[in-house]
Amino acid sequence: MSRHIQVTFDAHDPRALSSFWRNVLGYVHPGPPGVDLPEDADPLDAWDGFLARVGVPEEQRNTRSAIEDPDGHGPRLFFQQVPEDKAAKNRVHLDVRVAPGLRGEERMAALEAECDRLVALGATRVCRYEPAPPMSAGFIVMTDPEGNEFCLD
Repeated sequence: MSRHIQVTFDAHDPRALSSFWRNVLGYVHPGPPGVDLPEDADPLDAWDGFLARVGVPEEQRNTRSAIEDPDGHGPRLFFQQVPEDKAAKNRVHLDVRVAPGLRGEERMAALEAECDRLVALGATRVCRYEPAPPMSAGFIVMTDPEGNEFCLD
């Protein structure tokens, strides 16, 4: 029997980091429990109102955040606030598949275009690895706004 997973990120600013990854992956912020959101409603605004109504102090309202695949296929990503800085290379990272089925220069051009989009959202480009068939089709290493490494693959 397979299992569903949730990927958890430690973060200084869960709301901002979840918003970055929402834009990277095309995910959505779920609404608060028991709240039906109109189609054009901002789920983060709804969470602010919900947390205020249930008495969560304002300074504790950015201690966690989550995003979900709107199609229900990918894992849920959870972001929890931690006081410490990221101290070393992450031992697990995400590979964001942006060029499935593409090869060579066409693939690398698609990776570069996505890299440019993500840099504009706050990511940092680390390095590019050229295709080395048959073992590697090429990829770009990046970090998110809080320094977590990921790859465009």
